Amino acid sequence: MHRAQEDHRSNTFPALTRGLLEDLRPVFGSTAGRPFIFASTGTGMWEAALTNVLNPGDRVLAARFGQFSHLFIDTAERLGFVVDVIDLPWGEALDPALVAERLAADPSHDIKAVLVVHNETATGVTNDLAAIREAIDGCGHPAFLLVDGVSSIGSLDFQFDTWGVDVAICGSQKGFMMPAGLGMLCVSPRAMAAVEHGRFPRAYFDLRPQVLHNDQGYFPYTPALAHLYGLREALDMIAADGMPAIAARHARLAEGVRRAVAAWDLRFCARDPERRSNTVTAILVPDEIDARQVIDIAARRWDLALGSGLARLNGKVFRIGHLGDLNPLMLLSAIGGAELALREAGVDVPLGSGVAAAQRWYAEST
Repeated sequence: MHRAQEDHRSNTFPALTRGLLEDLRPVFGSTAGRPFIFASTGTGMWEAALTNVLNPGDRVLAARFGQFSHLFIDTAERLGFVVDVIDLPWGEALDPALVAERLAADPSHDIKAVLVVHNETATGVTNDLAAIREAIDGCGHPAFLLVDGVSSIGSLDFQFDTWGVDVAICGSQKGFMMPAGLGMLCVSPRAMAAVEHGRFPRAYFDLRPQVLHNDQGYFPYTPALAHLYGLREALDMIAADGMPAIAARHARLAEGVRRAVAAWDLRFCARDPERRSNTVTAILVPDEIDARQVIDIAARRWDLALGSGLARLNGKVFRIGHLGDLNPLMLLSAIGGAELALREAGVDVPLGSGVAAAQRWYAEST
């Protein structure tokens, strides 16, 4: 990213733009979808997805099971959409049967979209998008499927076309291994038809001028050039490994962390073992312990940044992220530092127990 800038209106610039847009497709798991890039974040991409595909006052269905699903809902409500909320305990995954039940009770098809966070970063829960799409189709309901993939796309298996996703959004700071600053989304042909005829007021996040300029290899505004150079490198790194290998690597790294947590005899925020995330693990501390103290000790004493508990989980959990350009030795260091911080905060974990459990897994697995 640290390189001389170039003229984003030159006749050579389209090679960069077209290459980025084309190479995003396999990361989303799509050949039919159309990718877009904004100087923004995942929060902006929520707004882009909602305002381009839906119309003013439309009704949508969304599940709330963590801080980011809560904020997705909040964005929709603040934009004036009517949101039917499925409220779940934080730490649970969305049961596709609940989606089917709500849609089956909507024979007039007033619900225009289902909003789902694929990987809830606050709780470490990964939802089954294939089963959710099957629930939508099983009702014969035409609702769009709008997916937040901020902490999954680029790290976990994501099959945009196969799972029937209509819009998927992500940001540069997770699986793409970059600083925050780019928002990306992929839009299905069906959703693109809605974009063309949508009535929601749009300006910066309007996809229509993006289509016009992207087709020529440009952007309708001054792009974030340094971030585009970073994205080019990130996509080259991802292509060198291939998404199947990247997803397998994340599964292996995550299992080592889970074995460490089990060795500490602590509980996972994610209640269903089958739905535990391969990019982040949220760990519950004992009731008498403040997780904020664990996080503070880790940072102050051991120069280790652990994720905090968000909103209603504040003080109850700490999080270990394991995504992006990461290897087992990096995670063993984080696990060791977390043990030291837990011990100093008053949690009776045997030093070396989590490290040893993770070491055994990494030594045995490939």
